[in-house]
Amino acid sequence: MSGKPRVLVAEDDSRLAGMLDSLLASEGFEVSRAGDGQRALHLGLSEAFDVMVLDRGLPAIEGLDVLRRLREHGVTTPILVLSALGTAPDRVDGLNAGAEDYLAKPFDIDELVARVRALTRRAAAVVPTVRFPGGRIDTGSRTVTLDDGSRTVLSEREAALLELLARRPEQVFSRALLLDEVFAAADDPGVVDTYVHHLRRKFGRTLVETVRGVGYRMGALP
Repeated sequence: MSGKPRVLVAEDDSRLAGMLDSLLASEGFEVSRAGDGQRALHLGLSEAFDVMVLDRGLPAIEGLDVLRRLREHGVTTPILVLSALGTAPDRVDGLNAGAEDYLAKPFDIDELVARVRALTRRAAAVVPTVRFPGGRIDTGSRTVTLDDGSRTVLSEREAALLELLARRPEQVFSRALLLDEVFAAADDPGVVDTYVHHLRRKFGRTLVETVRGVGYRMGALP
Protein backbone atom coordinates (compact mmCIF):
# COMPACT_ATOMS: atom_id res chain seq x y z
CA MET A 1 0.00 0.00 0.00
CA SER A 2 1.49 3.34 -1.08
CA GLY A 3 -0.13 5.52 1.57
CA LYS A 4 -1.22 7.94 -1.16
CA PRO A 5 -4.84 9.17 -1.20
CA ARG A 6 -6.88 6.94 -3.48
CA VAL A 7 -9.07 8.42 -6.22
CA LEU A 8 -11.58 6.60 -8.41
CA VAL A 9 -12.01 8.27 -11.83
CA ALA A 10 -15.24 7.12 -13.49
CA GLU A 11 -15.17 8.48 -17.05
CA ASP A 12 -16.07 6.82 -20.34
CA ASP A 13 -14.03 9.19 -22.53
CA SER A 14 -10.74 7.27 -22.64
CA ARG A 15 -8.65 10.31 -23.59
CA LEU A 16 -10.05 12.40 -20.76
CA ALA A 17 -9.78 9.51 -18.32
CA GLY A 18 -6.14 8.98 -19.28
CA MET A 19 -5.41 12.67 -18.85
CA LEU A 20 -7.06 12.72 -15.42
CA ASP A 21 -5.17 9.57 -14.43
CA SER A 22 -1.80 11.09 -15.37
CA LEU A 23 -2.64 14.47 -13.85
CA LEU A 24 -3.81 13.15 -10.48
CA ALA A 25 -0.97 10.62 -10.31
CA SER A 26 1.53 13.44 -10.86
CA GLU A 27 -0.11 15.28 -7.97
CA GLY A 28 0.45 12.40 -5.58
CA PHE A 29 -2.80 10.44 -5.88
CA GLU A 30 -3.23 6.71 -6.47
CA VAL A 31 -5.77 6.48 -9.31
CA SER A 32 -8.18 3.69 -10.28
CA ARG A 33 -10.36 3.99 -13.37
CA ALA A 34 -13.83 2.86 -14.39
CA GLY A 35 -15.11 3.24 -17.94
CA ASP A 36 -18.80 2.67 -17.22
CA GLY A 37 -21.29 3.01 -14.41
CA GLN A 38 -21.46 -0.69 -13.60
CA ARG A 39 -17.69 -0.84 -13.03
CA ALA A 40 -17.77 2.40 -11.05
CA LEU A 41 -20.50 1.05 -8.78
CA HIS A 42 -18.63 -2.23 -8.25
CA LEU A 43 -15.38 -0.48 -7.33
CA GLY A 44 -17.15 2.06 -5.15
CA LEU A 45 -18.86 -0.68 -3.15
CA SER A 46 -15.93 -3.10 -2.91
CA GLU A 47 -12.88 -0.85 -2.45
CA ALA A 48 -11.97 2.11 -0.26
CA PHE A 49 -11.31 5.48 -1.90
CA ASP A 50 -10.61 8.90 -0.45
CA VAL A 51 -12.38 10.71 -3.32
CA MET A 52 -14.36 9.76 -6.41
CA VAL A 53 -14.52 11.78 -9.64
CA LEU A 54 -17.74 10.74 -11.37
CA ASP A 55 -18.92 11.61 -14.87
CA ARG A 56 -22.68 11.94 -15.26
CA GLY A 57 -22.86 10.51 -18.77
CA LEU A 58 -21.59 7.02 -18.03
CA PRO A 59 -22.76 4.01 -20.06
CA ALA A 60 -24.44 1.00 -18.39
CA ILE A 61 -25.51 3.00 -15.31
CA GLU A 62 -25.88 6.77 -15.45
CA GLY A 63 -23.55 8.71 -13.13
CA LEU A 64 -26.16 10.15 -10.77
CA ASP A 65 -27.75 6.72 -10.47
CA VAL A 66 -24.34 5.32 -9.46
CA LEU A 67 -24.07 8.12 -6.93
CA ARG A 68 -27.50 7.43 -5.44
CA ARG A 69 -26.82 3.69 -5.17
CA LEU A 70 -23.50 4.29 -3.42
CA ARG A 71 -25.18 6.53 -0.88
CA GLU A 72 -28.01 4.03 -0.39
CA HIS A 73 -25.40 1.40 0.47
CA GLY A 74 -23.80 3.67 3.08
CA VAL A 75 -20.72 4.70 1.07
CA THR A 76 -19.73 8.14 2.37
CA THR A 77 -16.69 8.77 0.14
CA PRO A 78 -16.70 12.40 -1.09
CA ILE A 79 -17.74 12.57 -4.73
CA LEU A 80 -17.01 15.26 -7.32
CA VAL A 81 -19.37 15.09 -10.30
CA LEU A 82 -17.95 16.07 -13.69
CA SER A 83 -20.45 16.82 -16.42
CA ALA A 84 -21.09 18.72 -19.63
CA LEU A 85 -24.43 19.57 -17.99
CA GLY A 86 -23.52 22.71 -16.11
CA THR A 87 -26.66 24.76 -15.54
CA ALA A 88 -27.79 25.64 -12.03
CA PRO A 89 -30.57 22.99 -12.08
CA ASP A 90 -28.02 20.40 -13.23
CA ARG A 91 -25.73 21.26 -10.33
CA VAL A 92 -28.64 21.13 -7.90
CA ASP A 93 -29.56 17.66 -9.19
CA GLY A 94 -26.02 16.43 -8.60
CA LEU A 95 -25.78 17.86 -5.10
CA ASN A 96 -29.23 16.54 -4.18
CA ALA A 97 -28.17 13.08 -5.36
CA GLY A 98 -25.39 13.11 -2.76
CA ALA A 99 -22.37 14.75 -4.41
CA GLU A 100 -20.13 17.01 -2.36
CA ASP A 101 -19.01 19.04 -5.39
CA TYR A 102 -19.93 19.58 -9.03
CA LEU A 103 -17.69 20.79 -11.85
CA ALA A 104 -18.88 21.49 -15.39
CA LYS A 105 -16.95 20.52 -18.52
CA PRO A 106 -14.79 22.01 -19.92
CA PHE A 107 -12.94 22.62 -16.68
CA ASP A 108 -9.69 24.18 -15.55
CA ILE A 109 -7.11 21.54 -14.61
CA ASP A 110 -5.76 23.45 -11.61
CA GLU A 111 -9.28 23.97 -10.31
CA LEU A 112 -10.06 20.26 -10.60
CA VAL A 113 -6.93 19.31 -8.63
CA ALA A 114 -7.69 21.94 -5.99
CA ARG A 115 -11.24 20.66 -5.57
CA VAL A 116 -10.11 17.03 -5.28
CA ARG A 117 -7.54 18.04 -2.65
CA ALA A 118 -10.17 20.02 -0.75
CA LEU A 119 -12.48 17.00 -0.67
CA THR A 120 -9.63 14.83 0.60
CA ARG A 121 -8.90 17.27 3.42
CA ARG A 122 -12.58 17.63 4.28
CA ALA A 123 -13.06 13.87 4.47
CA ALA A 124 -10.05 13.47 6.75
CA ALA A 125 -11.41 16.16 9.06
CA VAL A 126 -14.96 14.84 9.16
CA VAL A 127 -14.31 11.12 9.58
CA PRO A 128 -11.96 10.32 12.48
CA THR A 129 -9.67 7.61 11.17
CA VAL A 130 -7.19 5.57 13.17
CA ARG A 131 -4.58 3.58 11.26
CA PHE A 132 -3.08 0.27 12.28
CA PRO A 133 -0.65 -2.01 10.41
CA GLY A 134 -2.52 -3.16 7.33
CA GLY A 135 -5.62 -1.00 7.55
CA ARG A 136 -7.62 1.70 9.29
CA ILE A 137 -10.79 2.09 11.31
CA ASP A 138 -13.27 4.91 10.66
CA THR A 139 -14.56 5.49 14.16
CA GLY A 140 -17.76 7.24 13.12
CA SER A 141 -19.06 4.36 11.01
CA ARG A 142 -17.15 1.63 12.92
CA THR A 143 -15.86 0.44 9.54
CA VAL A 144 -12.49 -1.24 9.15
CA THR A 145 -10.91 -0.79 5.73
CA LEU A 146 -7.94 -3.01 4.97
CA ASP A 147 -5.17 -1.98 2.61
CA ASP A 148 -6.56 -4.39 0.00
CA GLY A 149 -9.75 -2.30 -0.05
CA SER A 150 -12.02 -4.75 1.78
CA ARG A 151 -14.41 -3.37 4.39
CA THR A 152 -15.85 -4.82 7.59
CA VAL A 153 -18.35 -3.13 9.91
CA LEU A 154 -17.71 -3.85 13.58
CA SER A 155 -19.98 -3.90 16.59
CA GLU A 156 -19.69 -0.98 19.00
CA ARG A 157 -17.50 -2.90 21.45
CA GLU A 158 -15.32 -4.47 18.76
CA ALA A 159 -14.70 -1.02 17.31
CA ALA A 160 -13.94 0.52 20.71
CA LEU A 161 -11.44 -2.22 21.53
CA LEU A 162 -9.66 -2.00 18.18
CA GLU A 163 -9.58 1.81 18.30
CA LEU A 164 -8.01 1.85 21.76
CA LEU A 165 -5.32 -0.66 20.79
CA ALA A 166 -4.61 1.16 17.51
CA ARG A 167 -4.31 4.58 19.14
CA ARG A 168 -1.70 3.34 21.63
CA PRO A 169 0.11 0.57 19.70
CA GLU A 170 3.17 0.43 21.97
CA GLN A 171 1.17 -0.06 25.16
CA VAL A 172 0.38 -3.45 26.64
CA PHE A 173 -3.12 -3.39 28.13
CA SER A 174 -4.06 -5.59 31.05
CA ARG A 175 -7.48 -7.20 30.98
CA ALA A 176 -8.49 -5.02 33.93
CA LEU A 177 -7.56 -1.84 32.07
CA LEU A 178 -9.38 -2.92 28.91
CA LEU A 179 -12.39 -3.90 30.99
CA ASP A 180 -12.42 -0.43 32.53
CA GLU A 181 -11.87 1.58 29.34
CA VAL A 182 -13.90 -0.43 26.82
CA PHE A 183 -16.37 -2.57 28.76
CA ALA A 184 -17.40 -0.26 31.58
CA ALA A 185 -20.75 -1.99 32.14
CA ALA A 186 -19.20 -5.47 32.42
CA ASP A 187 -17.66 -7.10 35.48
CA ASP A 188 -16.32 -10.32 33.93
CA PRO A 189 -12.72 -10.07 32.64
CA GLY A 190 -13.56 -12.92 30.26
CA VAL A 191 -15.50 -10.49 28.10
CA VAL A 192 -12.17 -8.99 27.02
CA ASP A 193 -10.96 -12.37 25.75
CA THR A 194 -14.26 -12.87 23.96
CA TYR A 195 -13.94 -9.65 21.98
CA VAL A 196 -10.27 -10.23 21.25
CA HIS A 197 -11.41 -13.57 19.80
CA HIS A 198 -14.04 -11.76 17.69
CA LEU A 199 -11.39 -9.45 16.17
CA ARG A 200 -8.99 -12.31 15.52
CA ARG A 201 -11.72 -14.35 13.86
CA LYS A 202 -12.47 -11.48 11.50
CA PHE A 203 -8.91 -10.33 10.74
CA GLY A 204 -6.51 -13.09 11.78
CA ARG A 205 -4.82 -14.10 15.01
CA THR A 206 -1.91 -11.68 14.67
CA LEU A 207 -4.04 -8.53 14.71
CA VAL A 208 -4.14 -8.54 18.52
CA GLU A 209 -0.93 -9.74 20.16
CA THR A 210 -0.97 -11.60 23.48
CA VAL A 211 1.75 -10.60 25.94
CA ARG A 212 1.91 -13.59 28.23
CA GLY A 213 1.14 -12.80 31.84
CA VAL A 214 0.33 -9.14 31.08
CA GLY A 215 -2.44 -8.68 28.51
CA TYR A 216 -2.86 -7.53 24.94
CA ARG A 217 -1.43 -5.00 22.54
CA MET A 218 -1.84 -4.01 18.90
CA GLY A 219 -0.36 -6.46 16.43
CA ALA A 220 -0.57 -6.54 12.64
CA LEU A 221 -2.55 -8.31 9.96
CA PRO A 222 -1.30 -11.75 8.86
